[in-house]
Amino acid sequence: MIELLRRVAAEDPARAAIITHDDTVTYGSLVESAERVATALRRDGIARFAVADHEAATVVASLAGAAAAGAEACQYPPAEPEEIGELVTRFNHDRLVTTRDDLGELGAQVVRPDDWTNAAPPTAPAEQPTPTPRPHLVLTTGTTGAPRGVRHDWDRLLRSTARIKPGPGERWLLAYGLHQFAGLQILLHVFAAGATLVAPAPRRPLEGLLAMRELGVTHASATPTYWRFLLAELRSDGGPVPQLQQVTLGGEAIPGPLLGQLESTFPEAGIAQVYAASEFGSSGSMRDGRAGLAIEVLERGADADVAMKIVDGELWIRSRTGMLGYYGEPPVDADGWRATGDMVEIDGDRILFRGRSSEIINVGGVKVHPLPIEERVSAVAGVDMARVYGRPNPMTGAIVALEVVAAPGVDRDAVDAAIRAACADLPAAARPRNIRFVDSVTTAGSKIVRRTTGEQ
Repeated sequence: MIELLRRVAAEDPARAAIITHDDTVTYGSLVESAERVATALRRDGIARFAVADHEAATVVASLAGAAAAGAEACQYPPAEPEEIGELVTRFNHDRLVTTRDDLGELGAQVVRPDDWTNAAPPTAPAEQPTPTPRPHLVLTTGTTGAPRGVRHDWDRLLRSTARIKPGPGERWLLAYGLHQFAGLQILLHVFAAGATLVAPAPRRPLEGLLAMRELGVTHASATPTYWRFLLAELRSDGGPVPQLQQVTLGGEAIPGPLLGQLESTFPEAGIAQVYAASEFGSSGSMRDGRAGLAIEVLERGADADVAMKIVDGELWIRSRTGMLGYYGEPPVDADGWRATGDMVEIDGDRILFRGRSSEIINVGGVKVHPLPIEERVSAVAGVDMARVYGRPNPMTGAIVALEVVAAPGVDRDAVDAAIRAACADLPAAARPRNIRFVDSVTTAGSKIVRRTTGEQ
């Protein structure tokens, strides 16, 4: 990452790198902060550290400084002290960069960001050789269990940025958490393009919509769940529709109807779908407005950085730009095939995603995929958001349960009846047996959590 920042700073140090409602950070000042961090890391002999801070400028300076010094940085998710303490222990971090005052008793030395950026004068890049290796640790979102540490190297991560075109006038919304791999991908794309990152806090759809309207956002990338919440906010407040040039979706399976809703809401915007994961890196994108991947991705040659195949309905990937392995586990074979956990099926010239293998609901021996049911329910008038998940049942092992966020002012009894009618022709095992109206659905990392719960 540091070389991307250095390149833009050398051309135009006053260009805005990060903007919020309260501040603007230029490329020049961001590089200076990163170089100070790198100098402090070398001086103190620090090889690994974690970051529990979510100000974009602090995080970027920490990650870029680590890349410059060859130290391994790891961004933690926002969490309570007990959860942060568990991460400190699990990943053996003895230094924790944070501005929080409640993390001092976790077994790691707390470092204030200013301790590094103010105390150490920056070292000129020419005076320091590029370190090898340049490790980086990314945590999974934990939607299917405890987060795992995914080991990457900056040189591999940067390979995909060679294809990014300059975009100095673009303003990209940061809708992902910076602890997520998708958030890291946004950072790499923005700085490779020499663009500007718009980083509202917190990173919820409501704040994202305000940033789009008030801070001149032109490009936005988010999960389908985030986009569905944002569209609901738009319908609710009746305010002006942001004039976006680009809408990108990724991070989870994309419902086909959502693409149509985004196209009609943002008619001037290009619509792109990105397929990426913490383990495999960025594996491709589609810009034709159709759900899923083009079947041609299965025909990539043996020399491709990312190749795909389908085994028993599951997508497998061989990635030479992805992870080196999981923290605490043996390295993976860069030329080896690995299961993604994404269940797919071929429909004509398209590979359509049917959900995660961990989300499949076993109803009396019948495997039910939540996503197609969610698509049906979400198309019902008066439904803003739907979540399908498995609920334990003593007779069948599990039943299909449904959470619904209703549009403001609708008759919930009528919506309930419409949902049941829309699902009436589904196989018996796939029909929702329990429908519950809620204010919000369960999410993790801006993704719907569909795994079977312990509810009875």
